[in-house]
Amino acid sequence: MEPFFALMHVVMTIITFTRANETACTLQGQPVYPQLWKDGDIIIGGVFSFHSSWEIRKITYSVTPPPLNCISLNYRDFQYVQSMLFAVEEINNSSTLLPGVSLGYKIYDTCGSMAMAVRVTMALANGHENTSSAGPCTKQAYVQTILGDTTSSACMAMAKTIGPFKLPMISHYATCECLSDKTKYPSFLRTITSDYYQSRALAELVRHFGWTWVGAIRTDDDYGNNGMATFTKMAEEMGICLEYSLPFFRTYPEDKVIKIIEQIKSSTSRVIVGFLVHWDLEVLLHKFVEYNISGYQWVGTEGWISDSVIASMDEHHILQGAVGLAIPKTQVTGLKEFILDIKPLKSSGSAIFTELWEALFQCKYSAKNDSMFTTPCTGKEELSQMQNTFTDMSLMPIFSNVYKGVYAVAHTLHNLLGCEEKCASKKQIDPLTFLTHLRKVRFKTKDGEEVYFDENGEAVAKYEVINWQQSKKKHDEFVTVGLYDASLPVKDRLVVNMDSIVWPTNITKVPVSVCSASCPPGTRKAVKKGKPICCYDCIPCTEGEISNTTDSVTCLRCHQDFWSNLQNDGCVEKETEFLSFEEIMGMLLTTISIVGAFITFIIAVIFFKYKNTPIVKANNSELSFLLLFSLMLCFLCSLTFIGRPTEWSCMLRHTTFGITFVLCISCVLGKTIVVLMAFRATLPGSNVMKWFGPPQQRLSVLGFTLIQVLICVLWLTISPPFPFKNLNYFKEKIILECDVGSSIGFWAVLGYIGFLALLCFILAFLARKLPDKFNEAKFITFSMLIFCAVWIAFIPAYVSSPGKFTVAVEIFAILASSFGLLFCIFLPKCYVILLKPEKNSKKHMMGKMASN
Repeated sequence: MEPFFALMHVVMTIITFTRANETACTLQGQPVYPQLWKDGDIIIGGVFSFHSSWEIRKITYSVTPPPLNCISLNYRDFQYVQSMLFAVEEINNSSTLLPGVSLGYKIYDTCGSMAMAVRVTMALANGHENTSSAGPCTKQAYVQTILGDTTSSACMAMAKTIGPFKLPMISHYATCECLSDKTKYPSFLRTITSDYYQSRALAELVRHFGWTWVGAIRTDDDYGNNGMATFTKMAEEMGICLEYSLPFFRTYPEDKVIKIIEQIKSSTSRVIVGFLVHWDLEVLLHKFVEYNISGYQWVGTEGWISDSVIASMDEHHILQGAVGLAIPKTQVTGLKEFILDIKPLKSSGSAIFTELWEALFQCKYSAKNDSMFTTPCTGKEELSQMQNTFTDMSLMPIFSNVYKGVYAVAHTLHNLLGCEEKCASKKQIDPLTFLTHLRKVRFKTKDGEEVYFDENGEAVAKYEVINWQQSKKKHDEFVTVGLYDASLPVKDRLVVNMDSIVWPTNITKVPVSVCSASCPPGTRKAVKKGKPICCYDCIPCTEGEISNTTDSVTCLRCHQDFWSNLQNDGCVEKETEFLSFEEIMGMLLTTISIVGAFITFIIAVIFFKYKNTPIVKANNSELSFLLLFSLMLCFLCSLTFIGRPTEWSCMLRHTTFGITFVLCISCVLGKTIVVLMAFRATLPGSNVMKWFGPPQQRLSVLGFTLIQVLICVLWLTISPPFPFKNLNYFKEKIILECDVGSSIGFWAVLGYIGFLALLCFILAFLARKLPDKFNEAKFITFSMLIFCAVWIAFIPAYVSSPGKFTVAVEIFAILASSFGLLFCIFLPKCYVILLKPEKNSKKHMMGKMASN
């Protein structure tokens, strides 16, 4: 039993200790107190960097580190705090917004430290009081909302800390896109636009000026790294390349800074995109002066583009002509005067007020005060007579963001507390309910500006395009030269007045920053191996392809009926080639054809005139006249091959050629057979001529010709010739020709002509040694030899000849073979008839025959 009693004793001890601790809240560690505070029914928290740095002390890890000793007053955040106080005072003095309810505040200093930012956030969420052990921990120690901080990195740490508790947080200047992720930062809201839109707007601005090859420097924190990552992605989509993207932080050692300087000097881009906070650019600016980094076109973010401190430091005009995006100018009536009246700060926190007063007027406020200044403060110093960062109102849009954040809280409370003539309750609202309604709040400021949050708890994206221009003031003047509104369609979002922009000192027009010059029409871009897509060579388009735009990625092939011009920037209609009557070769062939037909006609006239003479009668005058007629048709049919091919001309030229030539060869064949039959008829007892008289001769010619007609009819029925655009032989021109349709039909026509010609040649060759009376066989043999030689040579010449020369070869073959038949058969007879009439007698012919 002893182990059981021991175990029960331990359990009861644990229960007793737990119950005892339920009645007391003990603060662990040292409490953190606000720099400025004011009691009220509902408390608003504020987190700002009154100081921008702290003293670095050696940590031994043997004792608890002492609190941070903050140094370097940050006047900008004092201006933000003043904007918050101004809004609180206005709301408390209003009889309509929160009647009967007063707002108080607790404002902490982070000294620019993220660790300190988290610590003061927890103080605002939990309180810094030690609750008495007399009662349970039921007091609400958290504030209604936290306003701040200025930097994105600090806001990320703070928002992640209070997110699980749904305690709302509103930032006026944290722009990192990462804070839009509501799964990580569910209670974060902001009265400024996300860097997602700014990064996209920057990319569109760079593209608008035609800069495709740029360098980039970013603050090495969440603001710079996330913003530059988005810019890089957007830039790539828009065809912009980054030659380098360098991180920088104000605490970087000298060797890192020198590497950045060397990278900039060795680069070829002339534009630098600075995604920087003003603190980092201040440090960089000194280095640029030291290493003579000038002549670059700067593109800036809202983090520094409208910062007068940076402008006043730029004495060597390193940033002159810079363009960038700034929050649109706004006005809050009375805010400027309130910011410059710092005496109300004394009632909220005398210690921080004293430090600010001494820093502003560079005086010593009291003898006990440990100050670096020796001149005593009178308390009557006038801020209006001074000009420094605190008196500069160039960041009024940011001051307005703080002002709008406080009013968003007040309008949400107005709705939740049921404030009509008087608020129904003064109790602080639970964080989740308040956060839900805060997201939906929508109101107008006293100056008419509408305020609301989008689905991500952010302001609507609108920017002014700012240009740094020289002025008579101590620093450059910020001139608005354009607008960007993300709510408009993509093509209308960015508007820039190019004529009002002033570029860097030595540049009179838009600076050029490209890796490779634009490729003119007629060329295409070819990316250089191992280089970004913005670095390319301009490759001329190949023949038949064009590019009619600048920087074309591809060349477009012209339509098959068109060809590229000499510049390869446009398609022109291809030259059409065919054998025409107008060109020299066409005219020459036409002339020869007509001359051939005319000679044939003259010979026919001569034969007709001397038809009763022995030499005409002896050579079968009927077949001779039919042969002359067919030869005339052969000469004339060659004309159908000249001129633009049409559907009818294509069918006509081949069929006419085939039929007329068969008619011609049939006549020659008939004459040859007659010669042979006539010789056999002279033999004793032979009556062969009765089987091959004039009727049989006519039928043979008709029969041979009808066979060719039948072949042509079948050819035209099955697959006739048709006009055809030959695009394959010449790329730059179209050959208009007649496609034979059926190759079998075409070669059948030629084959049949060849068969008859060969048969005629054989028969004539056999009859070549007959008596001289029938010596026509010798001439027929010779004419058939020419005919066959011409057409045998025609085949390879026809197949290999290009374009119109194919037609010319065919015409030449027709003319050559026709002249061969005409001259070989009829020229000797005409010679005898006209020049040797004494031989054109029966006596002479019979005598010659007898001598043989």
